[in-house]
Amino acid sequence: MGVEVVVEGLTKSFGKQSVWRDVTLTLPAGEVSVMLGPSGTGKTVFLKSLVGLLKPEKGRVLINGVDMVNSPEREIYETRKLFGLMFQDGALFGSMSLFDNIAFPLREHTRKKESEIRRIVMERIEIVGLLGAEDKLPGEISGGMRKRAGLARALVLDPQIILCDEPDSGLDPVRTAYLSQLLIDLNAQLDATMLIVTHNLDIAATVPDNMGMLFRRELVTFGPREVLLTSEEPVVAQFLDGRREGPIGMSEEKDAATLAAEASTARAAEPRRIVPQLEPSPGLPHRRAVTRRRERVLRMIDQLPSAARAAILRTYADSAAAPTRPIPAAGSGA
Repeated sequence: MGVEVVVEGLTKSFGKQSVWRDVTLTLPAGEVSVMLGPSGTGKTVFLKSLVGLLKPEKGRVLINGVDMVNSPEREIYETRKLFGLMFQDGALFGSMSLFDNIAFPLREHTRKKESEIRRIVMERIEIVGLLGAEDKLPGEISGGMRKRAGLARALVLDPQIILCDEPDSGLDPVRTAYLSQLLIDLNAQLDATMLIVTHNLDIAATVPDNMGMLFRRELVTFGPREVLLTSEEPVVAQFLDGRREGPIGMSEEKDAATLAAEASTARAAEPRRIVPQLEPSPGLPHRRAVTRRRERVLRMIDQLPSAARAAILRTYADSAAAPTRPIPAAGSGA
């Protein structure tokens, strides 16, 4: 099972430029979380801070008792082995075949024999739907296939925490739908803790157990998906509804006068519908995270906003009443 990641009061700057400050949240063990936010809000910096690749000025990131900010470098290095990282572009070596790219972490960080490496690599290649492409170079395949190869490489060391940095960037809506299903399927098979950074509202609406949002150097919110999806916080509502009206501008934050002028002419937004979360493809096990999340969320439900509380109770009532329906399997064309 994945491990819990506890973030306490994390603050990061580059010189005089504050990226975000006092970020506090917990990634529940084995659950899928998404971090949203406009471009330039430091979502990638946040991922790199979790794994200890960047050093925040303040705060802690606690994983199995190790602080990825302040613990000795040797302990951070060992704990980093719990992570699998999927970068935006796949970060593949252009001169290596997909097989060698995916095998690279095993050859670098373990003493496994080549026969064992081949078994592991081919298993991961099958999981992400790339069987038959293992001898191709990254330049010979589509962007979606490169993404999946990057994901396979992130999985070869059996990570308990998987971080995905904008896995949908450059993909069309159909390939993004396949990727969304793949992420849910991986969680069902591995029970790993997952954090996905994305701008994509389809992924945000259908994949995560939990959602957060960064804006104006702050964590606006983080919690069960229903909290963010029912939020009337202006920046959250603007982002989820894809509207020009709101605090997010094209190049910078809007001033008070602009926001007031928009508010005077704004039309009432349509009620937001919460779509069902994706389920694993047929033949895969149920996600163990679903039961753990349900117990956790119901314990905290009295502390949640009324709209989120109603949405959660409605979702669980509907799922209890509905017959089990097969979910279409994800294909391999991405």
